Amino acid sequence: MAKKNSKALNFVAWLTGIIVSLAVGFALTGGTLSVPYIGILNVVAGWVVIITTLISVVLAILNK
Repeated sequence: MAKKNSKALNFVAWLTGIIVSLAVGFALTGGTLSVPYIGILNVVAGWVVIITTLISVVLAILNK
């Protein structure tokens, strides 16, 4: 069992969040996933998710 404040566990949780965010973003831009009632804004929402995820990755790396 991992310690309560384990760096490895925090990293795995962070990496999982990044992978899921990018998967959702690319699914929105590709048309595989859609949010009802917003139509063409699904693509815009997907790009917002992708860009903000990449910015957060860069900021997290620079913060270390």
